[in-house]
Amino acid sequence: PKRSVLSLQRQKRSPHAYNPQLRELKLFAKKLNDCENNEGAFLSVLEQFPHQPNRENSLLILNSLKPWQKAYLFFNWLKTNNFFPMETIFYNVMMKYLRLGGQFEVIEELANEMVSNEIPLDNITYSTIISCARRCYHFDKAVEWFERMYRTGLMPDEVTYSAILDVYAKLGKVEEVISLYERGVASSWKPDMVTFSVLAKMFGVAGDYEGIKYVLQEMKSVEVRPNLVVYNTLIEAMGRAGKPGFARNLFEDLIESGISPNEKTLTAIAKIYGKARWEKDALKLWEEMKSKNWPVDFILYNTLLAMFADIGLVEEAEQLFIDMKRSENFKPDSWSYTAMLNIYASGGNVDKAMELFEEMFEVGVELNVMGTTCLIQCLGKTRRIDELVRAFTVSIQQEIEPDDRLCGCLLSVVSLCDNREDIDKVLACLHQANPRLVEFVELIEDEKSSLDTVKEEFRRVLSDTKDDARRPFCNCLIDICRSKNLHERAHDLLYLGTLYGLYPRLHNRTADEWSLNVRTLSVGAAKTALEEWMGTLAKIVKRGEALPELFSAQTGTGTHKFAQGLSNSFGSHLKELGAPFKNSEDKVGCFVATREDLLLWLQSKIPSSSTVIS
Repeated sequence: PKRSVLSLQRQKRSPHAYNPQLRELKLFAKKLNDCENNEGAFLSVLEQFPHQPNRENSLLILNSLKPWQKAYLFFNWLKTNNFFPMETIFYNVMMKYLRLGGQFEVIEELANEMVSNEIPLDNITYSTIISCARRCYHFDKAVEWFERMYRTGLMPDEVTYSAILDVYAKLGKVEEVISLYERGVASSWKPDMVTFSVLAKMFGVAGDYEGIKYVLQEMKSVEVRPNLVVYNTLIEAMGRAGKPGFARNLFEDLIESGISPNEKTLTAIAKIYGKARWEKDALKLWEEMKSKNWPVDFILYNTLLAMFADIGLVEEAEQLFIDMKRSENFKPDSWSYTAMLNIYASGGNVDKAMELFEEMFEVGVELNVMGTTCLIQCLGKTRRIDELVRAFTVSIQQEIEPDDRLCGCLLSVVSLCDNREDIDKVLACLHQANPRLVEFVELIEDEKSSLDTVKEEFRRVLSDTKDDARRPFCNCLIDICRSKNLHERAHDLLYLGTLYGLYPRLHNRTADEWSLNVRTLSVGAAKTALEEWMGTLAKIVKRGEALPELFSAQTGTGTHKFAQGLSNSFGSHLKELGAPFKNSEDKVGCFVATREDLLLWLQSKIPSSSTVIS
């Protein structure tokens, strides 16, 4: 049989023996607690100790002191005067105080002192050291003391075992966590809620769906029903793993089990529904919250507004926003207004967006960078450039630092502008936010700029840009080129974007089907990619190479209520080119063409293939 890896009984502290001097000693302890928190004053009161200090009365006084600084002064006084041999229990009590004060370094000094003085470290000593190291984020020290504990032959109890599992989880040592867990279970240990919460959080942070399933299976096998904390952890984990359906099932299971959700539960599930754009479930959640009077806090209010913004539920968002204004405790803040600006911007309701913008000034709520971005996006789409400039100017005056998303929004507006005057106004704003980006726009507008020069400058622009904004930048730059009829330059940028890994899944080929995936492209970039693809296919036909049975172009379909469908613009462009692609009957946002139809069309285009790819 395998050696046991933990003690299945939590070691109990020794009870105090009855002391007839108890009342007098408690009054003295109160006197110590009430004195000034400095060494001189404390030692002065200690001189009035009512009896000769011994093991029992000293332990009672030590257990009664607060804060930890006074307990530590008393502990050192006992050691210095050497009234009696110091035992493990004194060190354990002192370490408990130090753990509450987050004093890991002092605890470690005491532990090493115990080793030097040959005072035995027991289960409680190691548990206190390890749990304090974990609280103070000294995870390496927690592991070090856990391993020392094992080398002494002392078995950790359940509390220590759960603590070290959490440490390994925070260090990302998944294999060690599973190994320790399974060894503990094999030793007849029954894991508690804390353990399962640790495991769920570890797999949730990694977005490991299989790991989360493992936790659920283990809970079922040991017949442990999750409590609210574990449910919250599992729901958040499912959200991170991209499994909204399983998160919903867990939430429903929580309700059916008779547990009332708290603010954290509702915040987690609202985020998940918003991200998944599940309108029906979001509305059901909102109605349940109102009818069952579930608890809310400020974070939950803002999360609900963000959920309504993600799904496009305008009336519900407006009602919630009004409720917040009427509330004494949850007045709308900068993020609340940002969520409403996002809703109005997505729906193109520029007048309401501007009313909200003016209201922010009246009530003294500052704009943030996300709210600025939403407002500029809305004003740009409706070509209200002067108001856009004003909104941007206000954000700069409020010392809002433009981020890559705001710069991308301004780039997008440049591609929408109809005249040079408006373009210059928007570029002037962009120049304040990102001068290098404006210089690059001027570079690509100059037809004399060589591809090598554009390539080098584009690389520099990307190096200054965060990863998640690089593809949107490239999309916007292609849109700008197409708006100025610089089609060749648009194709250059698509080539460079592909070269630098911005469009990794643009093309896919199997024996039976070749496909173009433009889901992550803007309208202009998608049209450019289609033209490029058709040009490449024309060359393949000209060389007489074999083609598959089916061709498809996938645009996807936006799940947002106000999403401007790429599919419609892409379909219109296919008609302009006369390409034989038709809407798929099986997939929404997918256009398909057979080999025979496409071959005939391409052969008719071969003599003028240059027009196809330009």
